[in-house]
Amino acid sequence: FERFEVELTRDAEKDLKRFLPWQVRATRAIARLENDPHLGHPLRGSLRGARSLEFSLKGSGVYRAVYVVFDDRRVCPIFIIGPHENIYDEAERRIAALRRSGQL
Repeated sequence: FERFEVELTRDAEKDLKRFLPWQVRATRAIARLENDPHLGHPLRGSLRGARSLEFSLKGSGVYRAVYVVFDDRRVCPIFIIGPHENIYDEAERRIAALRRSGQL
């Protein structure tokens, strides 16, 4: 069994920094994707092909990480991390920008 590499885009790294003092717990939740990148549910519409991992941080609420799984390369880039509210609108913008720049 070969693990997946979980990568954060620059924007997702900035998102994660906003999680202090829950940053370690958020990182642990996201790291579960290394063993099973299909944990999150598949998204539809303009986010088809992406997945969303839901995780909760005790005392802080429920959050999502939106990502894509590249099974052939064993890589799982995360595009956005944040609360459920408005996350999918921002995910659409970020993924569209990455597609335009050829990074996705």
